[in-house]
Amino acid sequence: MTPLIQDALVWTPTGGMIAVGALALHYRKKAAEHCCRDGMSEAQTADTEQRVAARDEEAQHLAESRLPALVHALQHGTGDIYTAGGLLHPQLASTVTGRAYLSVLEQVSALTAQASEQAEGAARAAVQAVTRSVQALVHEQQTAITHLLATEYDEKLLELVQPIDHTASQLARRLQILGVLTGMWPGRQREDAPLLETVRGGMSRIRDFHRVQVPNESAHYVAGRYVEPVVLAVAELLDNAARHSPPNTPVEVSFLEAHHGISIQIHDAGPGMRTEVREEAVRRLSGQHPVRLTELRTPPSFGHLGIGALAAQYGFRAAVDEEHSVHGGVRAVLYLPRELLAAPPPAEGHEQACPEAVRSDTRGPARNALPA
Repeated sequence: MTPLIQDALVWTPTGGMIAVGALALHYRKKAAEHCCRDGMSEAQTADTEQRVAARDEEAQHLAESRLPALVHALQHGTGDIYTAGGLLHPQLASTVTGRAYLSVLEQVSALTAQASEQAEGAARAAVQAVTRSVQALVHEQQTAITHLLATEYDEKLLELVQPIDHTASQLARRLQILGVLTGMWPGRQREDAPLLETVRGGMSRIRDFHRVQVPNESAHYVAGRYVEPVVLAVAELLDNAARHSPPNTPVEVSFLEAHHGISIQIHDAGPGMRTEVREEAVRRLSGQHPVRLTELRTPPSFGHLGIGALAAQYGFRAAVDEEHSVHGGVRAVLYLPRELLAAPPPAEGHEQACPEAVRSDTRGPARNALPA
């Protein structure tokens, strides 16, 4: 065998092995690439499943937690969309899902606010309509009683009619307070009146007027625009003091002159107020929180709310505390700034300047004392 043939026999199996090895490497590379693609597919699948699960959890969180929290906060006037809480998965905030859920909360908030305003407007309109109609009837009743008392001089008749007239005055006062809470004007314009007579006017509009002790004199006058609001506020504070103290105890009124105004102090001998009740009373009397009829608590405490509304509108202040009560009960204070006071009229014109001042009547409350 020649050397050429021997070389051919040697290289032929070698070339075949090289070819087979190259083919094996090719298939191994393809297999590796296929395995890599399979691995990437599995990772992508797992990532997709995690994202779907996160969105499912977020949808459940929206339905079960965020929306109920938002509605509850809006119903109680204590929050906005941010009180509903955030996303369970913050990474969704910049996604379509996160923005969509935020839009849902904003729309619910807007619709709830709109529905609340409509309900409040309807409630105010209804209360105003009822208040005006009943006020007209009470006015007719008081006019008839006044005519009767002016034309008849029978002492027994006076004794029988005066309690009816007094009850009508209390009813008129409560209607005025309801009107004030709905934005109605508290009463007609009056002339300047003595501070003492203004307080007596408030005293004449409560049930337990006979328990109220007022000072004998005061040189201060209340400007005409503020007379009726102050009368209403004093009446509500006196009524509250009398109702929350023993029936055999007095309700004492005193005046305290300060540099910038004068305070009307009302002391009762009741059991006092619990801390949370006093704090709520202070909040209502401050007038800093708008009154919404659809959000009134039970009991609503129309008196304190009415005083707060009057204080916010006319510029006086009202407060309650226990630390300075002379009888261990509650001290209520109505502070009138100088801007609400008027200069006393000339002595000879006193009767003309104050035609509606309270007249003393030993048989009952002051008759026609700054009437509603």
